[in-house]
Amino acid sequence: MTEPTVSAGSPATHALPGPATAARAHWKSWHTVVFLCCAAVFISYIDRTNISVASIAMKEQFGWTETTKGFVLSSFFVGYLLLQVVSGTLANRYGGKVVLGVAVLWWSLFTMLTPLAANGSLGALIGARIALGIGEAAVFPASINMVGRWVPVANRSRAVAFFVSGLSLGTLVSLPVTGWLVRDYGWPVPFYVFAIAGFVWVAVWAVGVGNGRGVEAEPVPAERPPIPWRRIVTTPAVWAIIINHFCGNWLLYVLLAWLPSYFKTTFGVSIANAGLLSAAPWLVSFVMGNVAGHLSDWMINRGHSPTFVRKLMQATSLFGAALCLLLVQTAGSPATGMLLMCGATGTWALCAAGFAANSFDIAPKYADVIWGISNTVATVPGIVGVAVTGWLVQRTGAYSAPFFVTAAVGVVGALVFLKFGSGRRQID
Repeated sequence: MTEPTVSAGSPATHALPGPATAARAHWKSWHTVVFLCCAAVFISYIDRTNISVASIAMKEQFGWTETTKGFVLSSFFVGYLLLQVVSGTLANRYGGKVVLGVAVLWWSLFTMLTPLAANGSLGALIGARIALGIGEAAVFPASINMVGRWVPVANRSRAVAFFVSGLSLGTLVSLPVTGWLVRDYGWPVPFYVFAIAGFVWVAVWAVGVGNGRGVEAEPVPAERPPIPWRRIVTTPAVWAIIINHFCGNWLLYVLLAWLPSYFKTTFGVSIANAGLLSAAPWLVSFVMGNVAGHLSDWMINRGHSPTFVRKLMQATSLFGAALCLLLVQTAGSPATGMLLMCGATGTWALCAAGFAANSFDIAPKYADVIWGISNTVATVPGIVGVAVTGWLVQRTGAYSAPFFVTAAVGVVGALVFLKFGSGRRQID
């Protein structure tokens, strides 16, 4: 990291930077990196979710069936699923700065091209959505790599929690802003506006973040050793992360897709009110995820074992979310339903200080690779979990059954992590 300079002619011209100055410069560097990673996650979520609103107008213009609309909405996950491990491997090999910068540039370009593709053909639109997923596959593995490069060990839980919470903010902002833009300016406009935000981010990232490391790093050998794939995929603690990533994302994707429908169908509220009721849980999620990150670092830095802290956060997260979902069927009013959903998303967010930060404990050199593997598996609920929820709602006419299934998935994840999770280093 470049040392701060002193202007010529000042009394301290020949003095070395003091500890306080160096600490301030270091603080600024890693906080800037984490803030920009959070902004990248935010942009990724506004770019992936804007079509859920825009597709209402697109369906009318292009005469889509509901099945066609479903293919368009789900095509994103094809590219996203396929490139997770690749992006994690590339970040580990070449560094998160290059991988994340190229990824945001790539997916912003295809966000901007989406209206052109839609007006061209259905195949072109689906191709653009797959390309968007390919780009966004890098956002979490590359951000994990940057945390490992720039953030001191004592602050990594809060750093991971903060950049992960960008998904809650992105969801909170995207749906109402997209609706407003579509209503007043037409469905193509959100794609152009959000793409420009991505291009601006790329410029700031290129100028504002260095190529090196912000923390003392272990010496890098002249020839990098190969990634120990066999060791990674045969370590029980890694599988505890993979399974909990899957279980946590099952809850995430189900609520992302079905919260507005739950409020509208169950309580008969308007679409506008359903959107407002659905926004509150994601605001709570943002706050609680960051509280969990700070609390985890505080506990570990004061002598609690990482194993205890990770298990506490992960078990509280999934058991708590499961309990709230089981209680939702007792809600007799929209306000009660909203409070219980806030409880579900708020407790779910604690997993940012559980499995999400755990790869730094067990394999700090390969945290980005582990995230790529686990997020590959955790993308499956975006396809299967959302579809199963819709099928159960159609069969039963209510949300009790799908919320029970989601709660059961969460309980299984928590039990697996309590059994196999670990905060001790497993892979050097």
